[in-house]
Amino acid sequence: MWRLGRTATQTNVPQKFHSAATAKTDFRGMRKTRTSLLLSRGIGPHGSVWNERIQLMNSPSTAFNLRLFSYSISDADPVNIHKQRLLLWFSHLPREEKQFGGYFSPETMHVEPLILKRNPEDGKGLSTSPYKGNASVSHALTVEQLFDGSQSDGQGRGPNVLLYGAVGTGKSTVVRKLVLDWCAGSVLSQFKLVLPFSCEDLSNLSKSTSLRDLVGRKYVHLRKTAFVNGDGNQAREVLFIFNGMEKMNLDFRIGSTDLCSDPNEALPPAAIVVNLLRKYLLPEASILITTRLSAVDYIPKKYVSRYVQICGFNDPDRQRAYFTSRLLLQSGEKPNKEAESLIEMLYLNLQKESQLATACFLPSYCWLTCAILHLLHFTDVHAPIRTLTGIYTSFLGLNFEGEVLATGDASSQEPQTSLMLYVVRTVGKLAFDGVTSKRTSFSKKDLEQWIGGQTKTDEELQQLAVFRTDVLDFFLVPCVERNKNLTELDDKRYVFAVPAMQDYLAALYVVLGENKSAMEKVTNQLSVIIGQAGEDVTALLSILSKFLPLRIFAIFNLVKLFPKLFERVSSLSRGRIANTMAAEMFRSEDSFNEDVLDQVEQSLLGVQGPQLQQEDDTGPFELYPIFKGGLLHYGNRRLLDQLGCSIKSSTVAQITHTLKKQLIKGSRLVLPPTELMDLLVLLYELQNPQLMAEVLQPIKAIKLSTVRMTPLKCFVLSSVLDCTPSTFLLNELDLSSCHITPELLPMLWPAFHHTRSLNLQFNSLGPESCALLRDLLLGPSCTIKSLQLCDNSLLDSGASLLLDALPGNKSLQKLSLMHTGLGDCTALKMAERLSQHTGLQELNVAYNNIGDDAALTLADACREHPTVHTVHLYLNQLTDAGKRSLHIRGVPQKKGGRRVKTLASVTEGSDISEDWHPILNVIGKNSLLWERERVREQLRVFLKDLEWGRQQHHSFWKKLHFHRVESVVRKTLRMLETSSTTGTTPASK
Repeated sequence: MWRLGRTATQTNVPQKFHSAATAKTDFRGMRKTRTSLLLSRGIGPHGSVWNERIQLMNSPSTAFNLRLFSYSISDADPVNIHKQRLLLWFSHLPREEKQFGGYFSPETMHVEPLILKRNPEDGKGLSTSPYKGNASVSHALTVEQLFDGSQSDGQGRGPNVLLYGAVGTGKSTVVRKLVLDWCAGSVLSQFKLVLPFSCEDLSNLSKSTSLRDLVGRKYVHLRKTAFVNGDGNQAREVLFIFNGMEKMNLDFRIGSTDLCSDPNEALPPAAIVVNLLRKYLLPEASILITTRLSAVDYIPKKYVSRYVQICGFNDPDRQRAYFTSRLLLQSGEKPNKEAESLIEMLYLNLQKESQLATACFLPSYCWLTCAILHLLHFTDVHAPIRTLTGIYTSFLGLNFEGEVLATGDASSQEPQTSLMLYVVRTVGKLAFDGVTSKRTSFSKKDLEQWIGGQTKTDEELQQLAVFRTDVLDFFLVPCVERNKNLTELDDKRYVFAVPAMQDYLAALYVVLGENKSAMEKVTNQLSVIIGQAGEDVTALLSILSKFLPLRIFAIFNLVKLFPKLFERVSSLSRGRIANTMAAEMFRSEDSFNEDVLDQVEQSLLGVQGPQLQQEDDTGPFELYPIFKGGLLHYGNRRLLDQLGCSIKSSTVAQITHTLKKQLIKGSRLVLPPTELMDLLVLLYELQNPQLMAEVLQPIKAIKLSTVRMTPLKCFVLSSVLDCTPSTFLLNELDLSSCHITPELLPMLWPAFHHTRSLNLQFNSLGPESCALLRDLLLGPSCTIKSLQLCDNSLLDSGASLLLDALPGNKSLQKLSLMHTGLGDCTALKMAERLSQHTGLQELNVAYNNIGDDAALTLADACREHPTVHTVHLYLNQLTDAGKRSLHIRGVPQKKGGRRVKTLASVTEGSDISEDWHPILNVIGKNSLLWERERVREQLRVFLKDLEWGRQQHHSFWKKLHFHRVESVVRKTLRMLETSSTTGTTPASK
């Protein structure tokens, strides 16, 4: 399981290894093509892969390795050549690691897990789960202490160290770091030669070979080395590493495995390993074996010098160190402030003894946490497209790719079961039952019912025992919250290590077709039986028909129709999957929840502040339909196929066909912002451009107001809209109150080209944002007619950049710059530029710092403009004389002239302005977000103007109208005073 040292793609592997790998029909062969070929003898100095590795080492992420050696690749010393090649092979990062930005090296991203020394006399206590109890650090070891010399038997024999641990604890990563450190000369300096082997590779060798030939086959440059020829005591300076011992069928019985002490004698690979462990073959050599919990007893205790258990990250400080190495440097060598805040929130959540802290006991889940947070917060438009489903699929691939469920007899010719498929049929079934019943926690009884409840044969019982020992704890962990107050007599509850894993496995269980109805199971079995016997029946009937009337055998022709009936039943089942997905996407009860991406983030970072205590263990499971959609993507299906979980293309086509109809129907509904965001995430996970375009076609407006936009959400929105034709235009794209910063605007650039109205008010945009908006308005294909930038701190410098776009823009009709920090200079420049733009109809510069003279100049420019009909100037630094002058300037100077509405106050002279209602409506909605003292001052001026105007009229109806407007102003004032007392600040509507 050399996962961290495998090649990025199979295209880098020499052709002869492709043919050897494809000849394997089991999953060990699949895994070999991706992982263990790094140690294969064919990758040498004359191969293409070697040249690519040389180029790889010139990258910044691995450049530190080149400085470790002063000699070149042509050095004649085979040991030095061996170190160089091991360094190159083990330094290579897989594609899953490259999603973190390419700034990592094996040296910087490694955090030492907890390693404990175990007593061989502990017996079954050796195989303990990392979640059971608190491990004592008094017996903790470092990697350097594994071979400290204390295990020597005094007879010159090298020690055999057994390093074992559960799935995901980091066994392979520790071995990988050990090899790299040995190459650098920092650890295990007592060994002049380290020889790593993959037990999976050795188990696939069919021919007998000698130890020397085995070493020469793996490492061509060591064919003539004297360290393994058995002469003298040179073998005491050799360390053999056998990774994944559970993959080999080791038999220590004398009658089954002959004794051998000759390194030149040909033996099966398993016999070589057995004799090395027996100390018959090269007794001076030291050996490090890694294995899983279930295989600890495969080696008799008398052949093990030291038992060492790897326990993962047992405390928040180790976990924090891991998160820091992965997330802190997202922009090269400069620390990222957002990453620092994420790490702090993660650390706080871990210190609370949350469910995440339990999951992150395993380094694999630390990797998953970092990968998801990197996707949510550091998505880059220049990086390869990544999806949430793809991350979970890659995560399972890193841990289970090519794994098969051991049956105890490695020589058996029976087809072996994919471990991942076994997970789906057991844990996935449990997850599906939890989703359908809205449960997130399970009792021991539930586990026994769904995992191994129908086990019958001895082989199945053995598989189940191995699965429960090695794998079950990887997915299901004790529930922290529910188990705190339980006694020993109470039934403990178990949950999935991360909540989204339940949604993923349930979705995979359904998409793979494991959730079959009784009718499907019967028709499937009959179809197989009849299909096998169909040709024989047809041949028999053709012979008998020559002697008997054909009518007698007409009924038997129905046999040929049965497979078609089964296909029809299967097709209906796949259609039901699509219908269920659509129904789950548009549930009305989900409209009150946050969008799924925020739910995923909260499951990792926790909810800050006071929380409501929930006694039930129900969950929204809104990721469940999204994962079902993501699993239909070809990239995920290809990875799953390597895991032994095949999803047929015909199945995908049938589900997609029905799903498209249901999504188009659902897209015509008026969805809340969070549910609309969830729909966009589903379309993004599908990665089907044609489907995206057809589903979005009926949508006329995308309103995501109050949805907290992150880099991923911005990328999702732009990616989905970018799949539509260039002629597709939304009537409105509402991104108000979405926490959009200047850094997010470039990611939204493609989305801005598919709307007529762009609402960006109440965000965190600054002057620098206006440069991009200017380029947007100057674009030849700009279609934006309305641009709302209210309540963004654009200032005069930003507005000046924006106004530079007016001469070259032909589409803009409404521009709203209310409460953006504008002054007189911007108003004067606006008046100057208006004459160069012929299409503007409405201009809103209310609640700024514009004085009388600049406001009058702007009003005159609007009056002379051929199309402007409304200008908003209220809540500016205007005097009473200035307001009266603005009212006069708005009135046509001659009969039949054009009137421009100049909204400066709720009154126009002694009368009430006909636009008083929209003015007070805007102030009422946003008064609690604005500077309260200034708003109160303006409202008091409105009251003074209304009282003066009311006194100028004697009509009862006029006075009643004035009283009505005054009541609205007083109501807003009372709301401001009440909020100042209570300290409430509701969001704008």
